[in-house]
Amino acid sequence: MQELIYALEFIGLMAFAISGIIAAKAQEMDPVGLYFVACVTAFGGGTVRDLVLDNHPVYWIQHQEFPILILAVAIVFAYFRNTSKVKESHILIPDALGLAIFSVLGTKLAVDIEMSPFIAVLLGVMTGTVGGVMRDALCNEIPYLFRKLQLYGTCAFIGCWLYIGVLEITEQEILALWSSFVFIVVLRLLAMRYDWRLQKPRN
Repeated sequence: MQELIYALEFIGLMAFAISGIIAAKAQEMDPVGLYFVACVTAFGGGTVRDLVLDNHPVYWIQHQEFPILILAVAIVFAYFRNTSKVKESHILIPDALGLAIFSVLGTKLAVDIEMSPFIAVLLGVMTGTVGGVMRDALCNEIPYLFRKLQLYGTCAFIGCWLYIGVLEITEQEILALWSSFVFIVVLRLLAMRYDWRLQKPRN
């Protein structure tokens, strides 16, 4: 199980870091800016969660390999010309993966330390969305989470409840992890494809 969790954390961190780099590159930031935004996007949600739970040291301090790896990715994006073909619209897929992975893992961590289901879900959503909020703010954008756009935080909220429900019914943690992860990614992609929103913007 620990190997699976580590692998999911790796995928989620890289997905969020790349989404941060793409957003920063669209704002024509230098390599320092790319790295900073990438780290904030990748570690922001988990860091806020750990601070709320008084969990020290925070995740990225325990795992220095991730900040180092993100630095390498930022350098590649900063200095290799082929990466200029990556457009801001490409942020949506890695962001959906990061949202799903960190929302579910954040909920799992809260459940493991016996938080109530509602608080566990809120902590999961916080883990999955705060990094993106910080990324958008640093890139001088209204955070996607707060705009009347396709379902985003709602996908994480429902998916985290799915994790708790499947875990309660089946007591199979791997099944709960994968089913909720896939659900969030699919719901997010369908929301983008069919323009599902909580509230339509006024004309």
